Amino acid sequence: MNDETGRKNKKKTKERIFLAALSEFGKKSYDAASVNSICENGKIPKGLLYHNYKGKDDLYLLCVKACYDELIFTLNAQAPPLHDGKATLQNFLLRRQEFFQKNPCYANIFFNMVMQPPKHLEEDLLLLRKEYDDYCNQCYLAVLNCLHLRDGITKETALEYFQMTSEIFNGYFQKKAKQNGNYRNLIQDHEGRLSSIFDIMLYGIAKEPILNDTPKEVEEK
Repeated sequence: MNDETGRKNKKKTKERIFLAALSEFGKKSYDAASVNSICENGKIPKGLLYHNYKGKDDLYLLCVKACYDELIFTLNAQAPPLHDGKATLQNFLLRRQEFFQKNPCYANIFFNMVMQPPKHLEEDLLLLRKEYDDYCNQCYLAVLNCLHLRDGITKETALEYFQMTSEIFNGYFQKKAKQNGNYRNLIQDHEGRLSSIFDIMLYGIAKEPILNDTPKEVEEK
């Protein structure tokens, strides 16, 4: 067997193992998934798996990277309408939702990672998430460019609040997932509230007071 054939065979083997891992992590949480199950369902000798990958963590991070790569590719495939802030946001949320509906394995990996991330892999997951976070930040800035910001609020400040709120939002669902024990029961709630959270961050929750709207009892005095 020449070197070229060997490289092709190795590539096919790694792809086969990756697809088996994707199926495993696409149906189970990180904690519930196992190398044994990947090998059994994929009909892969355990020695062959460990010859090509370090183990469960290596395969999990590979699946997470694939999830982000495919999601970002999908989001970039159609440029958002930058002339309308609300349309830009709705476009982003719609394409994101469609991606998860068409790719249930990636959806499971994504939400498991958001709501029940393996503690010992948090730094690795943050690095893998960076490109997606950068995309979200650019999308939010595009929305801000369509709006008249309040006095004293810069785009940089608004973006910082967006990042803080996103972390708090995901932290809230991580806490609920820990209490609930099953992140899958929270996905619909997470996605349902996401649009409202964006709307509140952009437009606030209270109307500005009208200066001449004086209470009657004050006027009588």
